[in-house]
Amino acid sequence: MGFLAAGGRIAATLAAMVGTRLELAAVEFQEDARRLLGHVAWTLLAVFLAAGALLLAALFVIALFWDTYRLQAVGGMAVLFGALAGIILMKVRAGMNAEAPLLSATLAELRNDIDYLRHAAAHHTANAHAGGADE
Repeated sequence: MGFLAAGGRIAATLAAMVGTRLELAAVEFQEDARRLLGHVAWTLLAVFLAAGALLLAALFVIALFWDTYRLQAVGGMAVLFGALAGIILMKVRAGMNAEAPLLSATLAELRNDIDYLRHAAAHHTANAHAGGADE
């Protein structure tokens, strides 16, 4: 009977741990989804405004040099826009690489749980062997 009671307690503890970790994963996923949606909305707005500003700036430069260097002005604006796009893409990639992976807190807690269970099992095994040696 002692084994059944201990097994039941262990099963209840494991079920509670899994439930807690699933709740943590759900909360973390919601936070990440909201943060991502905010990033997307602000990024779309910034892209729209930047495209308008860049178009007007390019038209201004081309109109300014229309009589003398129109092809050079168009080519220069194209090179400038390409270089800026490359710089922005590198910054975005660096920012995405710097962010924590999805569900990192949940994975860390699961690793802690596994370490705890391994430690508890090793401790229980050591006590069982020590107790068996005394008998």
